[in-house]
Amino acid sequence: MLANHTTVALTRRDLLLGAMITGAALVSGCSGNAESGSSAGSHAGDGGAGTVNVGTMVTEDFLPGWAAERDGLFGTDAQVNIITFQSAQELAAAMTSGDIDLAMTDPQVSAVLAAGGTPVHLAWITLGATPDQGRFGIQVGPDSKIASVEQLAGASIGVGSNTVPEYVMDMLLEDAGIGADDFKKEEVKKMPVRFQMMVSGKTDAAALPASLLALGEAQGCRTIVDDTQGKNLSQSVMAVREEFAQGNGGAAAINAVQQGWNAAAQAINEDPESYRALLVEKANLADPLKKSYPIPTYPVDAKPTSEMIQPQLDWMLEKGYLKQALTFDEETGTFKDGK
Repeated sequence: MLANHTTVALTRRDLLLGAMITGAALVSGCSGNAESGSSAGSHAGDGGAGTVNVGTMVTEDFLPGWAAERDGLFGTDAQVNIITFQSAQELAAAMTSGDIDLAMTDPQVSAVLAAGGTPVHLAWITLGATPDQGRFGIQVGPDSKIASVEQLAGASIGVGSNTVPEYVMDMLLEDAGIGADDFKKEEVKKMPVRFQMMVSGKTDAAALPASLLALGEAQGCRTIVDDTQGKNLSQSVMAVREEFAQGNGGAAAINAVQQGWNAAAQAINEDPESYRALLVEKANLADPLKKSYPIPTYPVDAKPTSEMIQPQLDWMLEKGYLKQALTFDEETGTFKDGK
């Protein structure tokens, strides 16, 4: 769900398409420069007055956080600062340095943090408690002859390594009987570039998140397969630095964030259209999607399970993204060495 973004300016058509893609990529976990919704104070974990800094990319997954901030649902037990980041790398660096205490991210980023010496636990699922939440899939361009997942055998597919789209792509293709040696994986980190290469036919297909799939469908592209049915392959999560959680006032501050988040999620689920303007504003939806993009149903008090997280850790180890095996402990939400 997390990626860098850019635009590619080639022709007048490309300029228009690039602007549309950038807007859609932003809702999939991209933002401008890091900025804070309010000035940062002292951390609860450092003995401060209940301040907690929450980091996120600009993505639909964080809508309950923005709604809670706007509507005053975090309460008075903690000063909650929301800070946005341009890339997953910057978000992870802020967690490592302690500049943020909680991060709305994915299990893969969380595992890399833990393996790198920044202990975290996964407090709750922000999106993806069920397969229909947080769509990822493989799409082909409007002129493609590919019409079924089986026909992706031998195709070139644009994707970024060690990302949620790559994991979902591998699992979807594996379920269709297509192994790693049966297609060509094209490394294209930047999602707008990946999208445009797919549209133009420079790659046969691309692994993309929900907003870019929707934008592609509006442009005549076809989604060949996605993860909205069957196994629950993808989640976004709220990761918490253990040092903060165990510090003075940390638990109370985390509880304030979670209670506000849950209240906002329930409100969105009851009347999603009343939050469309906030989603458009905060997630930088592309113009073609502003009126029609489906607002997700957000989970409330959903905890990550081993069944969700462990397959991702095993895949990361197999791909070499982890140097040693990690086990997810669903009771504590932590990552442990070995299996």
